Amino acid sequence: MLLGTLLAKLETAAYSEVLLGEIGDLVLLTRIEAAGRHHGETPGDYASASVARFSQGASDEDWLAVMTALERSQEPAATCLRHMAEWALARDEQELASPEAPHSPKSCSCGGTGGCHDGS
Repeated sequence: MLLGTLLAKLETAAYSEVLLGEIGDLVLLTRIEAAGRHHGETPGDYASASVARFSQGASDEDWLAVMTALERSQEPAATCLRHMAEWALARDEQELASPEAPHSPKSCSCGGTGGCHDGS
């Protein structure tokens, strides 16, 4: 499967939610559920938004890490979703740890609309 096709599928909330269940990582799912609740999103919405955020804001090194993981993977969709969700969760957890940090589309799943947090 081509990367663009894979990313388009992963940006679909329903597909991402099913895939999260198939991954079976309860720790990851719990973290995604908590982050999703914070943003008013379902786990599938948060996961698919994580893919979009990664696509828009990841560094070259982040992309290299994904590509390396995909080369070694038997399950490219699950590997990609896991990696991108972990990336987004790390940013969200960092933002929650320092709430004085300014709101940024790269660090929030609202895509810069301000629909989360305090609306700034």
